[in-house]
Formats: sequence, structure tokens, C-alpha cells
Amino acid sequence: MMGSLGFLHKPALGSLPLSSSKVTHFPTRNKQHLAIQKPIGVTSGSQKFLGHQTFLFAPRISIYRRVQDSSTISALVTDDSSTMASTEEDTDDIGILGSDPVLEQYKDHFKYRVRKYAEQKALFEKYERGLEEFAQGYLKFGFNREEDGVVYREWAPAAQEAQLIGDFNGWNGANHIMEKNQYGVWSIKVPDSGENPAIPHNSRVKFRFKHGDGVWVDRIPAWIKYATVDPASFGAPYDGVYWDPPSSERYQFKYPRPPKPKAPRIYEAHVGMSSSEPRINSYREFADDVLPRIRANNYNTVQLMAVMEHSYYASFGYHVTSFFAVSSRSGTPEDLKYLIDKAHSLGLRVLMDVVHSHASNNVTDGLNGFDVGQNSQESYFHTGDRGYHKLWDSRLFNYANWEVLRFLLSNLRWWLEEFKFDGFRFDGVTSMLYHHHGVNMAFTGNYDEYFSEATDADAVLYLMLANSLIHNILPDATVIAEDVSGMPGLGRPVFEGGIGFDYRLAMAIPDKWIDYLKNKIDIDWSMKEISWGLTNRRYTEKCISYAESHDQAIVGDKTIAFLLMDKEMYSGMSCLTDASPTIDRGIALHKMIHFITMALGGEGYLNFMGNEFGHPEWIDFPREGNGWSYEKCRRQWDLVELEHLRYKFMNAFDRAMNLLDDKFLFLASTKQIVSSTNEEDKVIVFERGDLIFVFNFHPENAYDGYKVGCDLPGKYRVALDSDALEFGGHGRVGHEADHFTSPEGIPGVPETNFNNRPNSFKVLSPPRTCVVYYRVEEKEEENNAIDLVGAIKTLTADAGGAQQKNFKVSAYVEDKDIGTNPSNV
Repeated sequence: MMGSLGFLHKPALGSLPLSSSKVTHFPTRNKQHLAIQKPIGVTSGSQKFLGHQTFLFAPRISIYRRVQDSSTISALVTDDSSTMASTEEDTDDIGILGSDPVLEQYKDHFKYRVRKYAEQKALFEKYERGLEEFAQGYLKFGFNREEDGVVYREWAPAAQEAQLIGDFNGWNGANHIMEKNQYGVWSIKVPDSGENPAIPHNSRVKFRFKHGDGVWVDRIPAWIKYATVDPASFGAPYDGVYWDPPSSERYQFKYPRPPKPKAPRIYEAHVGMSSSEPRINSYREFADDVLPRIRANNYNTVQLMAVMEHSYYASFGYHVTSFFAVSSRSGTPEDLKYLIDKAHSLGLRVLMDVVHSHASNNVTDGLNGFDVGQNSQESYFHTGDRGYHKLWDSRLFNYANWEVLRFLLSNLRWWLEEFKFDGFRFDGVTSMLYHHHGVNMAFTGNYDEYFSEATDADAVLYLMLANSLIHNILPDATVIAEDVSGMPGLGRPVFEGGIGFDYRLAMAIPDKWIDYLKNKIDIDWSMKEISWGLTNRRYTEKCISYAESHDQAIVGDKTIAFLLMDKEMYSGMSCLTDASPTIDRGIALHKMIHFITMALGGEGYLNFMGNEFGHPEWIDFPREGNGWSYEKCRRQWDLVELEHLRYKFMNAFDRAMNLLDDKFLFLASTKQIVSSTNEEDKVIVFERGDLIFVFNFHPENAYDGYKVGCDLPGKYRVALDSDALEFGGHGRVGHEADHFTSPEGIPGVPETNFNNRPNSFKVLSPPRTCVVYYRVEEKEEENNAIDLVGAIKTLTADAGGAQQKNFKVSAYVEDKDIGTNPSNV
């Protein structure tokens, strides 16, 4: 039996305990380590890592082999077939320590983390034929067609008896009794009946088992691939559905994955609330109606929320009940595949918002239903307080458990391979990293906050394994961490000793904008503070910046547009009348806030669905408090389609700034230099790549002949101007003007330069505007203009549909023959 079920091979402790109560104490330090701003690149934040909690392995396995032309750490964590020596020298060369000298003080923590990662991979190699094969649990667990029948397997070690029930046997499991092996895995094979399948496709199924007190319970299979609810029965629990469509009904992918962009420009979207009507939208409608909008606005990545099945709609998809099942509210698994394939056909990559930080507390239709008095080694979750998140009212995974690792790692591979997702945004990473889950914890920058007993070593190991798996399966995957703590190494590769994420979300940025909009008048805004908040990120660890996401759009809060314009959004957005001071200010600052966040805040950018055009209302999911209404759980796309409304201006500017990056790739540039933060003028000047950005936040002052510094000498022209008429501005900046540089100071002596820049030129800077300048290459002068404007025309034509009729000129790199008249393009 063991030979035939190789996927169940594991050490002889049943569900392998990856940690024990034994604690190894490392020295800690109380010294505060403050962030130091870098003049070039980005700032080096002040952060730290890992506490102490040893892992108990039996047997001890060594997996180290020196690899030529590679660091010791690279060899140790990438070569599964090697053996690891037990000497201290084997983990001395940890690449991440070179990125931050302070981390050297915590070398023991990183050596510990790396060693445990290597040991865990060795165990997978020994008992499961490697990490990648271990993460194919869905080929054995749950329902799988094997020769002449369907085999169902479920891990439930505390169950005393078990049966498979469903429509196929009239919900009577007397003839479908399951057998349990030594590892707590129940199984049964249901043979086909002639030409009829053992279990009909799209029929309901459940796992019935008896726990220790003799009570029988029915639960949805943990690995179920589809689950539905009776819409006619209020508050009805979900049913598992056996999903095995005939080949004629299976969606076949037609388009390859788009190549990984140099910098992701992410459109965060919720399929269910993407309809303009007060109802739940479908995957296919989203694909046909919304994806073209996203493509037309020059995003290159879509991030889908609420994909995993969740019984409570208002949880925004974060209280997952079935991890391998798509949310049935919006359609079937084949419908979701259609959406992803359609996105790929448009050149859009698709990320999934994956929730492995916790699970729904639901018993009847959630994974929590398998926890019936087990200890932690017999359950998906920790027992007691450690297994329950009080603020979220949800269960917390036991990442030290062998079968929990199989379940979660297989879940990642399932979504990558079955649905062709291009990566993930991991939700709630801060909650995973620390035993306190970030609750009532204000991270101050003291490195000891990250390298202490508070760190959950099991979760850190899981995330390292997860990122290694994802990038091994799909090297071009994009993986993002939602982390507010700023743990160092989170965004560095596993082979360096990092946790392996490609990006972290810059979560402090939206909080700062909300604080300014709620608590400060415009003249009191600090240019230095804005610049610092946008650039204060760890050197070598990439961030996704955003001014607002879904978090800022939920009822009880306000979007940036709503904070700026409030009730006047209902009465003052018509172009048929002059804009009020509130509307004029609101549109101007909406453009500036989003653009400076994009240009200065990270190596990628994110926007939530509808915020690109200043959607006027918050999101309010159907709930008892609003009479179960869908009125505000939708997107009012018609607002941007109506020619006489000002929403089109914000949408056009959003499209323009994305197109600017598409052409000049400034987000991917490591050259980021803030040359001026003038508090009196309220002006911020910086370079990103070779573009020069001039942001004038002053509510009244215009500056003619304003001197700005730059790196390269030559001729500069306007690339993008928020004050252009096409963006709802006043058209005060001339786009046909050439700006020639003058040398500054003594060559090679920065302190003699203007704002530490060797060259400068002068510009017109109206109040509440942002203008970008690009350096004109003589041979490419005409081509630059034609290419960018031509791209606008092409993208508008390709997008099609009435919703694109307002997408006019969205960026400027103009030539004398083109001019500024939108009719010319």
C-alpha cells in the first residue's frame, strides 16, 4: 500500500511535526535602527527578522553540496539532491546580509531560517519526490478520475468512520464507506456503471464522518473544485459539486501568457461588483465588458479579488470557505478560464488575490468543519487562542503541519496550472509573520520587532516554500506581499536568504494621503514629508505603490475623489457649467496624488476598479444593515462614458500616465532622484529614469521661469501635462516649447551644482499641476511624437465599444506638425 501511494510517504510520525515546544533563544538587541534616505535609488528602511522556535525533525537530514560559481546559500536552498552539512560555515555566506549592514547583527536568525528551509526541502525530496511533486496534492486528494471510476481521498485523522454521500447515492452513504490509512487519509473508489460515470458531472457531494463523541457530521470536501448554494433558500449552506465536464465542455486555452512586464501596472478588480447594474456580475461579462476598459487605460496586469469560494459575499472574498473552488456567484471554473484567456489575448497578465493567512470560521461550508476536537497535528488549524484571529473571526492555519503544507502549496500550483494565473497577491502577510498578527502593534523601525519570539517561524518557512514553488513552476510569476510591517528580506529571493516575494505593497502611502486630506489644509502640506513617505522603502526590495485600493473604497471610508469633492460630485461634475473651486481643486489634486504616488512611490503601481475616474461612491456589499441592497456594490461606468461629465478627465489622465510608463519605462528605472522639495514654493522636482517631474502643490502660486535641475544636458519637451484641457485643466502650459539646459557649477563637483544636479532648465509651473519633461534625442525627435500619439489612436481603436469614445489625447510628446489640438489625433 505504501508503495502504491507514494504521495503519502512521510516520516513515521504521521502528520510530520515541523516544530516543537522547544525554544532556542538567540541574542536580541534593543538598539533602534533608523532609516537612511538614499540620494539615488530608494531609501533603506529600518527593519529586521526572525525569532526563535526550533523545528524538530526526525530523522535529521543534511542537504548541502558546494556549487561552483554560486554562493553557499544559493547551493543550499536550490539543490534538492544535495546534502547539507551541519557546520556553521555552510550558512555563513547569506546574500541578503550584504544589502543592509545592520542585518549582519541578526545573522544567526537568517542561518536558522535558511537551514530549516533546506531541511524541509530535503524531507520533501525523500518522502514526496520533491517540492514540486508534493504540491500536486490535487491529483490524489479530493475527487480524481482513475481507471473505471472516481477515487475520493480526504485527510481527517480524528474521524472515527467516514462515508461519501451525494446526489449519486441519494445521500445515503451506507454503501460508500471509506477506509482510513495510517496517516489519517480516508479513501474510496466509486466504480463506473457501464457507460455512466461513477459520479455525474455537476452533481452534489459531501464528506460524512463521525467524530470522537459519536456524532456524524456532513462537510464539504476540503479539496472540492466547485461549490454552490441553493439561491432559493436564505442562508443555505454551500454544497460541494463534483466538477468533471466532458471534453466538449472544458474550456481550452487559446492564448499564451503575456511576457512579464518590466514594471506591473495593476488594475485591482472585483468581478462580482463590476457590473453597472445592481447585481452580481459574471466572469464572462467581466471579460467581455471590463477587460477592454482596463487594456484601453494601458494597464498591463489585472489583480482579481474574491476568486476563491467564500460564503459571505461582504467579506470581499477574504473569508474563504473552499480554497480550490472558484466563487460560484460569478460562474463556473470554465467561465473563469475564459476570463483569464481573454485577458491574455489582450496582453494582460492576471494575478489572483490568494488568502492563505486565515480561513472562514464557518463550520458547515468551510474548512473549519473538519476541526472537531483534534489536536494541532490532526487539524488544519492551531488549537486554542493561537488558532483563532479575534479581529477577523477566522481560523489560523498550522503551517508546521505536513498535510497543511501539502494543502496550501498544492492550492498555489492548482491556480497556476489549471487556470493559468500569472502570479499572486498574498493577503494578510503581516498576520502570518507574527504571533501577534500585527494587532495593536505599531512598527517603529526597531529591528528587534522583526527578530524576536513574536515572529512565527513556521509561517516564514511556509512563505519561503511557497515563493520557491511558484517561481520554480512559473519563473516569470509576479508575487506580491500585503505586509504593513516592512520585514526586511520579504522582497528578496529565497536563494539569498529572503522570503522570496517580488514586491510588497506600499501600504503606508494611502494612509498618509487620507491623513492629509482629512486633517491638513493645502498650504500646510509638507513637500519633504510627501517625498519622504513615497521614497521610504527598503533598498533592493521592490514595492507596488498605490494612492487607494479597495480598502479605501469600502463603506465607512471615502475614496480620494470623495474626500476632495464630497457632495459636489453629485451636482458639480457637468462640463456645461464652470467648475466650482471645489471641483477644480478636486480634479487637479486627484490627478496629482495618483501620479506622484505612481512616479515616486515604487517599482509598480496599483489602482482599484473605478478610482481611475474618481468613482463617486463607496462600496457597500449587500448586508442586513442596508437591506441586502446591491445599489452600491457596482461600478457606474456610465459616468465616464458621458461626454458632458468631468469624470472623463480623470480617466483620460489615468490612461495617459500609464501610457507614459509604457513608453519611457520610468517605473522600472533604478534612477530615482529627488532634487528639490521646496516648502515655500510647494514644489517637488525629481527624476525617474531620464524624465523630469515637476509637481506644484501650491493652491495659488504660478511660477514662470522656474528653475529645475536635471542630469543630462540637451533639449527637453513636455511629455505629460495634467493642466492640459483634455484632462480637465486650464491649458496654461505650452507643449510646443523647447527647453534647453544650462550647465551648473563645476563639472564633477556636485556641491557646486544647482540642487546637486549638473544641468538645469526653466519651466512654467501653474498651481496644482504636474508636468513631465523628456529629453529629445535629435534623431528620434519626430519619431517620439508620432509613436506616442499613434499608440493612443491604435489603443483606442483596438479597445472598441462606446465606452472608449471619450479616450482622446492622453499624453504629450508632441512635434511641431502635431500641435495640441485633439482633433489632430
